Amino acid sequence: MDQQHEAKRIEKEATEIKHSAKALERSTTELTDGADTRTTLASDRTLLAAERTYAAWVRTALAALAGGVGARMLVKDILPDWVGKLTGTVLVAFAGFCLVAAVWREVCGVSSTAHPDIPKIPRALLVPMNCFLLLVAIAALVGIWLA
Repeated sequence: MDQQHEAKRIEKEATEIKHSAKALERSTTELTDGADTRTTLASDRTLLAAERTYAAWVRTALAALAGGVGARMLVKDILPDWVGKLTGTVLVAFAGFCLVAAVWREVCGVSSTAHPDIPKIPRALLVPMNCFLLLVAIAALVGIWLA
């Protein structure tokens, strides 16, 4: 009877160990899947943050461009001509710098080792658009000095 009791106890312990092993295997799989998911989501967040930074650079450039042209036109009859031209030139030059910096940061800046689930802004769209805006800034600069 004692041997039967001991055999049942050993069998019960073996069953508990099997259940424990299965639970451990499930939790290991969940941890691995969770880590992969967190890595992918972190890569997505990094990419989206880089695109928000790009948008901020372009937004700042457009505001500086508008401010430069507006400052030149606003002060041309009030202050000496050179003040308006200088102010407009500095703001429009800053706009050009922001446009170049935006492309530089977006194209050369962020490199992620993980592959995000979301696509990046295509370079074929990014570079020509910023080049066009840079040409607009140059035209505004010429306009500031000729007006």
